[in-house]
Amino acid sequence: MAKQLEKYREIERSIITTYRKTLWSPFILAVKKYNLISAGDKIAVCISGGKDSMLLAKLMQELHRHSEVPFELVFLVMDPGYNAENRARIEENAKLLHIPVTVFNSEVFAAADAACAENPCYLCARMRRGHLYAKAKELGCNKIALGHHKSDVIETTLMGMLYGGQIQGMLPRIKSTNFEGMELIRPMYCVLESDILRWQEHNELKFIACACKFTQNLTGGDEDTFSARRRVKALIAELKKENPNVENNIFQSIHNVQLDTLAEYKQAGEKRSFLKKFCGD
Repeated sequence: MAKQLEKYREIERSIITTYRKTLWSPFILAVKKYNLISAGDKIAVCISGGKDSMLLAKLMQELHRHSEVPFELVFLVMDPGYNAENRARIEENAKLLHIPVTVFNSEVFAAADAACAENPCYLCARMRRGHLYAKAKELGCNKIALGHHKSDVIETTLMGMLYGGQIQGMLPRIKSTNFEGMELIRPMYCVLESDILRWQEHNELKFIACACKFTQNLTGGDEDTFSARRRVKALIAELKKENPNVENNIFQSIHNVQLDTLAEYKQAGEKRSFLKKFCGD
C-alpha cells in the first residue's frame, strides 16, 4: 500500500500536478516573461492570510526548491490589528502549509480608521505597503512579492475605464520611489482567481478575507466600497457567457496598446496629444 502523504505535501503536489496548467505554468510564465526574479535576490513574500497570498507563498517555495537561479525567501506577515481569531487562523494555516512565517505588528487598521473612518481602504493599503517595504528592507530584502493575480489586473483595468475615466493597468513589477533599492513584484500576474479558488476548495483550505473591522461591518448596499469591483466581476461573468475568452482579451489589451489610435495619453506624467502630428507642438 502506498504511503499517504502529509497534508502539506498533498497540497504542494496538487500545485504541480492537478493544477499545473492553471496555477504552476502561469506562475512560471509570469516569472520568466516579466523577469521578476534574479540571482541573488532576497524576496519578502507578503502574506495577508488570504487565499492569494497563501498560494503565492507555496508557489514561491516550490520555485525556490527547483530553480537553478539562487535566491532567498522570507515569508512576511504583518499584523495590522487583526482580532485574535484571525491572527490564530493565519498562524494555523502557515503551520499546516509548512510556511515559516516572520510576524510583526503594526497599528495600520486603527490609524487608517482614525484618519479616514468612512472609507479607509485606500489609505490602509498604502500604509500596509509602506510597513512591508520597511520591514523587508530591515531584513535585507530587495523585493517584496504580493499576491495580486490576473483577475485583479483585468478588474482594475475595467474599473479605471468605467469609474475613473482612464485607461490604467497594474504592472507586474514596480521600483519603489520611497525605499531605495526596493522593488515590488507580482508573480501571480498570469493566474486567474477562479483557478485559485478551485485549488483552495480541492484542498479544503479555509483562509481569512480582509479581516479589518470596516469590511466586517459592510452591509453590501449600493454605497458599499467594494460594489464597483463586485459589479465589474459580475459584468465579466456575464460577458463570459457569450465569449469565454473575454478575460484573456482584456488582459491582452494592456499588452497590445495602439498609441497611434489614442487622442491623448500620458507618459511620465506628461500629457501627449495626437494633434502634435499635425501642429508640431
